[in-house]
This record gives sequence, structure tokens and C-alpha cells, in this order.
Amino acid sequence: MVLKVYYSSVSSSPQIKKQQQAVFMVLEGKHIEFDRIDISVDEEQKTFMWQNSRQPDTGKPLPPQLFSDTEYLGDYEAFDEAVEDDTLAEFLKGSS
Repeated sequence: MVLKVYYSSVSSSPQIKKQQQAVFMVLEGKHIEFDRIDISVDEEQKTFMWQNSRQPDTGKPLPPQLFSDTEYLGDYEAFDEAVEDDTLAEFLKGSS
């Protein structure tokens, strides 16, 4: 299985940029292989992320969103909680 992180390289939100950077740093620091999917350059992938992520009350899901192949794993908050709870392996469901 391939871990995929959907992100945007052109986000104007400092919060989204920090969250994306945090996900990348944790995964790289733990030597977990993953693919970066830039939704700002691939409309088809952006649509996939929107349709297959959980919709927040505020509208469309925002990056970063994590998938194992096509199986939705969670958003930044779920990822961060797994890191804090030391349950990242379970969160990633064997993607690493």
C-alpha cells in the first residue's frame, strides 16, 4: 500500500502550510515512504480528495489529507492526534 499525502503547494493559509510541513517532517523523520499529491496542479486529484475525504462543517476538506492508496485515513487533526498518542502506525494502517 502507498501512503499518499494530498497537499497544496500554493496555499495562502499559513496554518495549512504549517500543517503540511509538520506532516512531511514527521513522516520523513520516521523514514516512512509516502507520495506527495499536489492538488494545486492536478484538478483530478483535487476532485478525488474532495470526494473521498470527510467533509468538515465549513465546506470542502482542506489539505493535508492522508490516504492509503484510495482508502481515506484522515486529516491533519487525526494525524496529529495519532502522533501525540503514539498510535501513528495504527493510524497509517500498514502504509509504511
